[in-house]
Amino acid sequence: MKTLLKLEHVSKIYQMDGIRVRALDNVSLTVCKGDFLAIMGPSGSGKSTLMHIMGLLDQPTKGKVFLGSKLVSRLSEIEQARVRNQEIGFVFQFFNLLERISALENVRLPLLYTKLSAQEQDERVKEALRGVNMLHRLNHWPSQLSGGERQRVAVARALVNQPSIILADEPTGNLDTRSGEDIMKTLSRLNREDRTIILITHDEEIAHFAHSLVRIQDGRITAPAKINSK
Repeated sequence: MKTLLKLEHVSKIYQMDGIRVRALDNVSLTVCKGDFLAIMGPSGSGKSTLMHIMGLLDQPTKGKVFLGSKLVSRLSEIEQARVRNQEIGFVFQFFNLLERISALENVRLPLLYTKLSAQEQDERVKEALRGVNMLHRLNHWPSQLSGGERQRVAVARALVNQPSIILADEPTGNLDTRSGEDIMKTLSRLNREDRTIILITHDEEIAHFAHSLVRIQDGRITAPAKINSK
């Protein structure tokens, strides 16, 4: 299968009060097109740092990050921002929606950096909202939506640029059990439609929606294990 994301011997070291903290230690990982990978670990294990590096939100201290065949960890911040906008969709625990604009305008935000016309943007936004069953709420503000509906709008925003990879960071962590299950069913359906998804979670039940799993502890990961099948 086609490799979409590859980390080679990645380490991340922070300086905190003069002390070197190794958040990631020689991590190598490959994600292929159509994968649904869960990354699990307790607080402080390094999973958030790993997510930031995979999403080009942070730079590794050592090692290389590839998107496809492109070495993206050596790009400038401006070039990384462009790649991030085009190739990676993010879903966060706390939704990160702007409260004073509608669901439609929140989903439109990633398209503001493209050359699409206003009409093309509208078509993309409505298609993304339709894909998460939120088209009927496109003119509602986030304050008028439930937690599960907010997260579905966030998923639509992640989809609107048709990215290669969706990075979902604890996407059910701020939801009740039923809403969380609905979000995971949505992500599972998107994966069946050949979307590539990387899920960051600490929840064993949520992780079992994925097809493979790596665990991270003290900045090191174990070998991927098959936990489900498409």
